[in-house]
Amino acid sequence: MARFLFVVPPLHGHVNPTMAVGAALAHRGHDVAWCGAPTFLEGVLPAGAEVVASGEDVPAEAIAEVEARSHGLKGAPALKFFWEEFLVPLAHAMIPGVEAAITSWRPDVVVADQQTVAGALVARRHGVPWATSATTSAELVDPFAGFPKLQAWSDGCLVQVQLDHGVPAAEASAANLRFSDDLVLAFTTVELAGRRPYPSHWRFVGPAFGDRPPHDADFPWDHVDGDDPVVLVSLGTVNAAAGERFYRVVAEVAGGRPERFVLAAPPEVAGPMPANVVVRPRVPQLELIERAGAVVCHAGHNTVCEALASGVPLVVAPIRDDQPVVAAQVVEAGAGIRVRYVRVRPDELSGALDAVLTDPAYREAATAVGASFIAAGGAAAAAVHLEDLAGRR
Repeated sequence: MARFLFVVPPLHGHVNPTMAVGAALAHRGHDVAWCGAPTFLEGVLPAGAEVVASGEDVPAEAIAEVEARSHGLKGAPALKFFWEEFLVPLAHAMIPGVEAAITSWRPDVVVADQQTVAGALVARRHGVPWATSATTSAELVDPFAGFPKLQAWSDGCLVQVQLDHGVPAAEASAANLRFSDDLVLAFTTVELAGRRPYPSHWRFVGPAFGDRPPHDADFPWDHVDGDDPVVLVSLGTVNAAAGERFYRVVAEVAGGRPERFVLAAPPEVAGPMPANVVVRPRVPQLELIERAGAVVCHAGHNTVCEALASGVPLVVAPIRDDQPVVAAQVVEAGAGIRVRYVRVRPDELSGALDAVLTDPAYREAATAVGASFIAAGGAAAAAVHLEDLAGRR
């Protein structure tokens, strides 16, 4: 039996896969714990999950403020903002708590999310094997391609973080805190991420889905019964409140189409909708995807993978962060069409829906990617790779 410590940021999409992997490890007889913002983790982890000493909370309002300030940034400014305002401050804030957690809980393996480099830094300091958790396929490409000066600047940021916390200069310059030299768990497959040379210790395990939630008793399930296709529209939890213009386009498009739409959005932001659209702030997404003919979304990695796992084609309207990269991967895989989030016109969105709903090539491509997810093994495969890493100690 081994002990595995997941070090994670206060972001749902980065914690969710670790819950599935943690459950698989526990089922195999191992001890599992999480280290991160305690209040956040206690709100998202299953009952009984162990959270070890993890330092100070990151206030939800602070995360919301950073999210709001980043809106509208693209390219190099967006990358620089992400590092200056999120990744580096989070590292400084988490290092003391991770230090305490590793000292007290004594894990055999640390699994550090790519956005919580504190886990990698402290694991290296204690000589504990560590694996990288790459929760989105966008993390597997070079975000600094075309920005060599920004690459050098970001490398310097990680070196400085280490120097600030007592890592010798030679070691700090040689360390890559975002990619483990021993194991990188990529929660995708090459069918989505793209076929290119990858290091031999990268393991493509596919998405790690946990238990599906029960039916939402309050959801009007009769709306999605019948012969007309269902279209699910979601901009994710972070972007939902800022999608007013996009929702107006959805309303105009839906009003002229026969499909039954489900829109995951705050009703007060979505505004008036035609009769064939149900609006809910939260929806039973996995169960709706199983009934959907198409999913319209922001190209968030979780939503994309959930749709593809069910063989459902996508219309993707990326907004920010990793979403343009994931959207490009969807298009490259032939599983969907990309539209413009800010300037999409009703005819453009309607034409994209026509294509993915009527051209079988999109569903066939989505089904092929979904089959690759099953073959990759998901959480169970990730657990085996982590066991192997623990066995090398």
